[in-house]
Amino acid sequence: MPEDGPGSDRRFRFAQLELPWALGPDPGRYLVRAGASESPTHVLVLSVLGASRRRLLRGRRARPATPEPDPAPVATTRATVIDSEALDPDAARDWLGGLRGDGQLAALGDAVNILNRALAAHRAATADPHVREVGLDAALVARVGYGRGEQVADGRWEDALEVPVGGRRRQRRVSALRPQERLAALLGGRDRALASEELTLRARLDLDAGRPREAALQLRVALEAAIAELDRSPGRAADMEQRVAELRDQRGVVGEAANAALAGDVPAETLAAAAHALERLEAALRARAAAGFG
Repeated sequence: MPEDGPGSDRRFRFAQLELPWALGPDPGRYLVRAGASESPTHVLVLSVLGASRRRLLRGRRARPATPEPDPAPVATTRATVIDSEALDPDAARDWLGGLRGDGQLAALGDAVNILNRALAAHRAATADPHVREVGLDAALVARVGYGRGEQVADGRWEDALEVPVGGRRRQRRVSALRPQERLAALLGGRDRALASEELTLRARLDLDAGRPREAALQLRVALEAAIAELDRSPGRAADMEQRVAELRDQRGVVGEAANAALAGDVPAETLAAAAHALERLEAALRARAAAGFG
């Protein structure tokens, strides 16, 4: 982030999230580029807030637990995504002043994508499959604003908006069946989660995170698993036979996308067809859940 003195006329836009756990990467500043030869597009700044250190168990031995323990202290991570393009103060004020509801969420959504790119890179670098990506709903606080370079890099700002994000979910994520009812059924053994449900969620995560190759490859496996599982699923929805037939019709475009992913980039038209197939797969799985429990 460029050095800016008190009188600087350079301002930088940012989006900021505070999340109630340690994300994984070490605190610090990370340059984000589209490619090695490209100029940085953003700076990602990670810091840890209010992290009370838990005492290590002496000798790594178990010790008696109190009957009514206090909650264990947890770390809060602040992730600030700073646009590398500098604006003059008037342009920065106009940008923030003109940022309405959808624009605010779009700016935060872009920041989530960049943060998730960093988390995916950390997962690969550490070979740790438990590193998880985040959604906007998980944020305790979300902000958009602007400030001088070192100011925003330190998590501060000249002007900012706090954007309410709690409870926002895309409608397609919500099953026609009430989630709590199905959760009870799954835990109580009255229903079972299909392998294709988890595989489909992973394909959706990859697609939404801007990883088309991974999404295409994951989708191929998810589709084949869903065809097999839905075809023999008990308590099938009345139109499930038709839905399974529709999924079989998607094998061609999904296979084409997966083959393209193995060779390199997935063409935009092929990816769009695969994304449509993913939507039809999600719809079939929702219908299966809404039909009740076997």
